[in-house]
Amino acid sequence: MTIQFGNPDRPNSYIGKTVPRPNARRLVQGRGVYVDDIVLPRMVHVAFVRSPFAHAKINRIDAEDAKSVKGVLRVFTGKDIAEVCKPWVAVLAHLKGLKSPPEHAIAVDRACWVGEPVAAVVATSRAAAEDGAALVDVDYEQLDVVTDMMTALDPETPVLHPDMGDNLAFRRLHEQGDVDETFRTAHKVVSARFVTGRHTGVTLEPRSILVDWNPAEEQMTAWHATQAPHMIQTVLATHLDLPESRVRVICEDVGGSYGIKVHVYPDEMATAAIAKIMKRPVKFIADRLESFSSDIHARDHQIEAKIAVGEDGRILAMDVDDWTAIGPYSVYPRTSAIEGNQVVNLCGGPYDFQNYRARTTVVFQNKTPTCQYRAVGHPIAVAITEGLVDMAAAEIGMDPVEIRRRNMFRDDAYPVTSPANMRFEGLSHHASMDKLLELMDYDGLRAEQAELRKKGIYRGIGIASFIELTNPSPFMYGIGGARISAQDGCTVRMDPDGSIVALSGVTEQGQGTEAMLSQVVAEGLGVSPARVRVITGDTQVTPYGGGTWASRGAGIGGEAALQAARALRDSILEVAASMLQADQAQLDIRDGAVVDSTSGEARMPLEELGRIVYFRGDTLPKGLPRELVQTRHFITSEYPFAFTNGVQASYLEVDTETGIVKLLKHWCVEDCGRVINPLLVDEQIRGGIVQGLGGALFEEIHYDAEGQLLNGSMADYLVPMAAEMPDMIIGHVETPTGESLLGAKGAGEAGTAGSPAAVMNAINDALRPMGAQVTEMPFTPERIVRALGTLND
Repeated sequence: MTIQFGNPDRPNSYIGKTVPRPNARRLVQGRGVYVDDIVLPRMVHVAFVRSPFAHAKINRIDAEDAKSVKGVLRVFTGKDIAEVCKPWVAVLAHLKGLKSPPEHAIAVDRACWVGEPVAAVVATSRAAAEDGAALVDVDYEQLDVVTDMMTALDPETPVLHPDMGDNLAFRRLHEQGDVDETFRTAHKVVSARFVTGRHTGVTLEPRSILVDWNPAEEQMTAWHATQAPHMIQTVLATHLDLPESRVRVICEDVGGSYGIKVHVYPDEMATAAIAKIMKRPVKFIADRLESFSSDIHARDHQIEAKIAVGEDGRILAMDVDDWTAIGPYSVYPRTSAIEGNQVVNLCGGPYDFQNYRARTTVVFQNKTPTCQYRAVGHPIAVAITEGLVDMAAAEIGMDPVEIRRRNMFRDDAYPVTSPANMRFEGLSHHASMDKLLELMDYDGLRAEQAELRKKGIYRGIGIASFIELTNPSPFMYGIGGARISAQDGCTVRMDPDGSIVALSGVTEQGQGTEAMLSQVVAEGLGVSPARVRVITGDTQVTPYGGGTWASRGAGIGGEAALQAARALRDSILEVAASMLQADQAQLDIRDGAVVDSTSGEARMPLEELGRIVYFRGDTLPKGLPRELVQTRHFITSEYPFAFTNGVQASYLEVDTETGIVKLLKHWCVEDCGRVINPLLVDEQIRGGIVQGLGGALFEEIHYDAEGQLLNGSMADYLVPMAAEMPDMIIGHVETPTGESLLGAKGAGEAGTAGSPAAVMNAINDALRPMGAQVTEMPFTPERIVRALGTLND
């Protein structure tokens, strides 16, 4: 049977419809189960002593006073933990030249950033553990620090890891065409320096883990707020010297992730090691203050870039020089070089030109490690590309939409390969732009903008086209030797009452995975989504899979679910055909019953078939297959990634006296392939836009020259609030991928990818009459008035 998704002639089709989340009732009633809700017999708590210095030798640790605190059981140093937990080195073989030193769960001999764990205190309560941690006396010897990424490779700068030889972690150069000659002969060359502020995820639920070691069964069980349970299972087994079959990772409800919870953290590994040593459950819940210095950071980049255009507005060449700093270690196991690598891969993405040079330089420094965060590298690459395109349009006097029209890959040109050698299966830049202009009334806004300027009101319109990398294949990590699965699996079974259970390796992180999977399974089987129960996040019961990251849940996990559901449907119909003495090809399943496929006449409810198979199998023919459970795995094979695309627009007003930006309206047209649940997709995009606007206008981690974190609290680190956000209008174009039956790509990061560039271009559009321009995120009032030249120091 060929499934025609969204066909109005099939009233039982659930693809393309908004279906309520199965877990919504439980969550709004406050019955979610988070790691901190779980209490086990004999459970203890761990608190970590963290370095107050960015770089210091650890001469001595005196824990006697800590041990005297009532409830404190033990104090562990880095050397204690190293006896049972092997250090890790986060490099990928395909990122040639990437290097990083071994990292321990707790620092041994030396601390390399403010917040690195140097000791752990275990007690019967969290309060006692924290009291004990405050009394641990550490004798530090401060060492020279490396904080400025742009001087990290200078000869006079200290080498953070002497064994590495220098502070260079990774460098990559990609060059295609004759870049220098093209710039030399181009009609116009526009250059700019872009800066993206370092920020972090600030998830509603902090990082959390509870680990129990049962020596009688030699079984480790970890309840973990993670995006990749099977990856964590492998890591715990590898570094604690356990068989993977003896490690179980359970991920129940998670209060937000954004990539923050897809990494291996030293304190979480130490918690597991302590559980193994003490042979009892150990819980660690990061508090908000320590999260700012221990959660990964991201987006810390400085870029020099330029673009060459012809008289007709055609892009001729682009040159990008990106610098980023990743802290003292590459983060395990995905590595911290991926963000810079993504900048090289994604710059220039929507545009058809031939001459391209991009390099990234990744250096070590004494700050909190950085790694992958929602839309890895995308907001940086889009800001560079779209910022340069807007500047080029202004330089030659061309409308920003028109210059994009002249350069975007044609919608009928695919498959194509970008200047960065990214292979695109099928995108829809022109169709997306058409829809955007229709939604926003572009010409009307331009007329309004012109009239308001006459009154001294400065509004700006910013456009940003983008591509988004989704559905990653093994070319993302597996090729580099990382044990991170690009495939995913789903098991679908029918129970005796005709209800359906689906077990998936993709995890629910609040984005609607359970709803999506219930719809896909319902579609594949021919039942209502309400009849499908979805179970995720348990390595002992779900098929092996990669989890939730890189917008892969629907495209990879959804396809596995569809294939498993269709296989189960075939199994059910084979049994039904035997019971009904009918031709299997003439039967279908609709609304939870076996029916005549032509007339729709009901022949048998699923619960009756289930009763016979499970309890009266003696009445069925011998040898008849009666497996009412099917498992399927899926992995992409034709393309390394399923790229999506879209275009965003921002309409805002800048107060030229104060520099305050007022967001008026925001639009996003996005092509994520097949849309499974429109409301979920739209809200994913809106949430991503908000996160992107946070980076564009508010969020920035500040350090001083000694590597001290200056704004590590919610009192000083700004995040976007609801009252500051504009109305958001979302539209879609659908270009399904041919790699799967479902045709779904990803949508989780599109909003974050394009919104900062759209806001930047809108601000600069508003400031253009005054000859001012901003390219350093976040675009704070201070930076805007400095650009206007009206701030007196």
